[in-house]
Amino acid sequence: MHRQAGPNPPHTPRPARRDEPPPARAAALAEVADRPADARGIVLPPLERTVSEDSIAYSHVHVALDRARGTATLTVAAPEAPPPAKPDAIHAAGAEFWPLALARELDDAILHLRFNEPALGTWILKTTGAAEHVAAADAALAANACDWLVRETTLYLKRALKRLDVSARSLVALIEPGSCFTGTLLELALAADRSFMLDGTLEGSNEAPATVRLTAMNAGPLPMANGLSRLASRFLGDDAALAAAHDAAGGDLDAEAAEALGLVTFIPDDIDWKDEVRIAVEARAAFSPDALSGMEASLRFAGPETLETKIFGRLSAWQNWIFQRPNTVGPDGALKLYGSGVQPTFDRNRV
Repeated sequence: MHRQAGPNPPHTPRPARRDEPPPARAAALAEVADRPADARGIVLPPLERTVSEDSIAYSHVHVALDRARGTATLTVAAPEAPPPAKPDAIHAAGAEFWPLALARELDDAILHLRFNEPALGTWILKTTGAAEHVAAADAALAANACDWLVRETTLYLKRALKRLDVSARSLVALIEPGSCFTGTLLELALAADRSFMLDGTLEGSNEAPATVRLTAMNAGPLPMANGLSRLASRFLGDDAALAAAHDAAGGDLDAEAAEALGLVTFIPDDIDWKDEVRIAVEARAAFSPDALSGMEASLRFAGPETLETKIFGRLSAWQNWIFQRPNTVGPDGALKLYGSGVQPTFDRNRV
């Protein structure tokens, strides 16, 4: 895995010049890294991925493709047992360490969908498994944050989740009985444009009602492109709401509690659940993909402007770009046919 430069030691060598060859620059950066000189890397074997006509399957991530509805449903599984908590055991687990395995698989799935399934404009995010195991993984990441491999794993998770943020797709999270939106996996729901949490259970089911749980991983280690956590972006300008959410960390929150804290968008009961979700997905499929890309980019990157938000937020949301596209001004575009009673015909491929 690549090295991440840490705090500078007392005697910092001169920085590498831009005109130096890459090996010299890499060596200069390596000199200021805090990775132990005797540290040994780990092997990253090829991902085990099975691709079929309607699914993509990994060890911890499964993607169901529904081309008729224009959706891809990503289901992320918690570890089957608590991951190792000590540095030696984490290093011994290597690529099998659940947070690292999750980051690699989620990253690969996102890229596969972005490049190979551009017409699937809505991604439905689900989770499954034991919340305690995810909480244990998050605790291991927090407790060993200074370990080089744990740091690299956290950075990998950060990058994979940021890749989700900057994907030009509509993101809908479904929090149901059996879900595991805890800590790192709760970031999926916080990244979503809309999140639906079932209030109670479905009629005839004996499953326990869904809950969500905040951990230390929601408090800053996995920032967005604007440099803020997804919670901080969600509660931008509302310090009291952000503090209330942090105070609730560690406890299981049912639908009413999660809605009261502002962590989810809607909490339909069993009577309305299926229709509310269906209408939300169908509505996304009815809108212009270009308009959706602009709207989503505008809403996802509130707060401080950085180089990344300029590229993925402001530039992607330019109205001039949207209004020059065929979906808007083409012969069958939305503006050309506005008020005519004729439905526009959209190119469903998302950018």
